[in-house]
Amino acid sequence: MPLSFGRRPFLAALPLAPLATGGAQAQGDPLKRREATFKIKDFHLESGTVMPEVTIAYETYGTLAPDGRNAVLLTHGYTSGQHMAGRAGANGAEGSWDGLVGPGKAIDTDRLFVVSSNMLGSSFGSTNPAFANPATGKPYGPDFPDITLIDIVNAQKALLEGLGVKHLVAVAGPSFGGYQTFQWGVTHPDFMDGLVAVVSAPKGSGGEAAVKSLVDSLAKDPNWNGGRYYDKGGVTGILTEMRVATLKRYGIDEQLAAKFPDKEAREAEIKRRAETWSKVFDANSLVVLRKASVRFDAEKDMVKIKAKVLYVLSRTDKLFPPSIAPDVMAKLTAAGVSADYFEIDSDFGHSASGLDAAKWAPRLKTFMAGLEKRS
Repeated sequence: MPLSFGRRPFLAALPLAPLATGGAQAQGDPLKRREATFKIKDFHLESGTVMPEVTIAYETYGTLAPDGRNAVLLTHGYTSGQHMAGRAGANGAEGSWDGLVGPGKAIDTDRLFVVSSNMLGSSFGSTNPAFANPATGKPYGPDFPDITLIDIVNAQKALLEGLGVKHLVAVAGPSFGGYQTFQWGVTHPDFMDGLVAVVSAPKGSGGEAAVKSLVDSLAKDPNWNGGRYYDKGGVTGILTEMRVATLKRYGIDEQLAAKFPDKEAREAEIKRRAETWSKVFDANSLVVLRKASVRFDAEKDMVKIKAKVLYVLSRTDKLFPPSIAPDVMAKLTAAGVSADYFEIDSDFGHSASGLDAAKWAPRLKTFMAGLEKRS
């Protein structure tokens, strides 16, 4: 289906149903996977701005207990989405944490109700800069309000409350999802028993210079027009180039080496994946979320965390290398937080938590079992 930037564009990619009551579920699916959207009226941002309506797209797996206390929230990365388990879409794409979430798995959907939401500002169904601004009827574009990790977390909390969740067993997620996990721990410390922050850190990096660098890169596309490119054909060219570089930082060469031993064939596959992504992800979303990430700082409020923490890094991750672990663990301990550390022995870099799920699933399963006993 063609991408329509002047409307709510990405809902077409996922067959989402309006919900707080329940979405479509495949017959005979042991995962009990559902897709849906949730609307929040008059959503107050940390800045004081009030958004008239916010849509949050999400998936759920498993069944919520009558007391609403068997839930787990999954939080996704910077450029990924809420599809974390099972298979979705016309091509049956596997969820990014499918090896960890499902019946009998580390996050066991036979016992747990799992919610995975597309974060506010992202491009997979939730309100983002490509959505129509109610004030103008045109895409928000660069006029989309600045948001913070606190705003993202508060939108998720509204969703959970709408679904009837009273308390979380855990919040878990990789990369930017780890940022969200730590933010949950300091913003709503009594709402969960555990935090699983993976290939991530409790504080953002790069500063405003990283935002400027991103915008400067996007501006190289002739269609950029200060972020008002929706009637100019988009900026997929520069997005594809940037995505190729990102995938390589994430370790995609190692991931594809066995299937594509020939370098040219591998490069072609990487470009194909980058082009597919660039047709879906909005460039202004990259900017909005980058701003939120560089300003993120849960480290200063670590003392507020009451949940047990499992901190997980990957041996070969270049974005969050294991060398940062001693400092993070020391700060958690100094703040009085009960925390454990695990390193995934993987060649898949930043993508290890999903691609090498089997290498840390036993540790996650043990951690989750301990939390369930506390709930």
